Amino acid sequence: MLELADIFRVAGPAYRAAHAGRLLPSHQHAMDDIVRCRTAALGGSVYQCDACGALDYAYHSCRNRHCPKCQDDRAQAWLTGVRARLLPCDHYLLTFTLPQELRALARTHQAAVYSTLLQAAAAAVQTLADDRAWVGGQVGMLAVLHTWTRTLDYHPHVHLLVTAGGLARDGEAWVTPAHARFLMPGYMLSDLFCAKMRDALTQAGFAHQIAPTVWDRRWTVHVQQIGRGDHAVRYLARYVFHVALTNARLQQFDQERVTFSYTHARSQETRRLTLPVDAFIGRFLQHVLPRGFTKIRYFGLLSPSCRAKLDHARHLLQLHAAANTPDPRAAPTPTDECIAITASPGTVPPAAVLRCPACHHGHLHLLHVIERGGRPRAPP
Repeated sequence: MLELADIFRVAGPAYRAAHAGRLLPSHQHAMDDIVRCRTAALGGSVYQCDACGALDYAYHSCRNRHCPKCQDDRAQAWLTGVRARLLPCDHYLLTFTLPQELRALARTHQAAVYSTLLQAAAAAVQTLADDRAWVGGQVGMLAVLHTWTRTLDYHPHVHLLVTAGGLARDGEAWVTPAHARFLMPGYMLSDLFCAKMRDALTQAGFAHQIAPTVWDRRWTVHVQQIGRGDHAVRYLARYVFHVALTNARLQQFDQERVTFSYTHARSQETRRLTLPVDAFIGRFLQHVLPRGFTKIRYFGLLSPSCRAKLDHARHLLQLHAAANTPDPRAAPTPTDECIAITASPGTVPPAAVLRCPACHHGHLHLLHVIERGGRPRAPP
């Protein structure tokens, strides 16, 4: 199967030469990691079958968050932790999109604008949530930054997982939204989001780089109810650790052009897009975040500073759930489904239980360890 690493190996040197002096360190680092991922360059282990004697090479992953081969394990580990943190209530998914007029500024000042985008979106939600006309309490929010469309165009936006309700100001009760199956109006969020972005970017000294007309337009905000509990978490996990392009979408590479597939947003048809390899690499790298930038952030009740409030809100919700449960024995208990969330599909079990991929009868046992930078071998 064609992989992004194959394209970087062949066309990467020419791309680096063509963009010498302009290639960001984070882009260079991502390219290097993706090329070395699951190769002898990062080390690994050699296993041997106890029946047929066949050798199997298992190389280490690069763990770069932009690598298409390294996200399954991270998503599963994140799911395990966040499930215990989220509140047992319904949730909404809110999407805040940065207007076209501000994308050049965001591309040039990524860390500053991305942070402002995350904070302004969360602040807009909490401002409306404080009003009892909509909620009347402090909500919990998990925010995730995305920068791409399905065709890899630059499109910065934020997804927020927001609790359907919040902790009352006096902390004595959990308040549900004033309107059933409706959290708050998108048009009001749009105005607040725009105003908070304007104030923050002006204070940061970017006002002279922004066309004033952008503040007069309606900014795009989408509100969607997505359910409760594990369903909400699993839904968001697709956004949290989804990379700009998976290897499965790569269709063809002929040294000069790259063809990849995507799903059209409206028709849901699978389509293909072919780009010159230089343009393709550039499109992918524009979604590489600055090193150390936190793309997942917690606000409101979910922020680290509100752990006591979060525990109290959870207690109130559990009391309410118990009062509305006729038979406590009918309450859900841990099942294999819960365990499956913590078991990553990419996790390698102990060597003694690994079935040999060659003969399908014997078991693989560790033969020796390959140090980083060891002699290259064919990947497993």
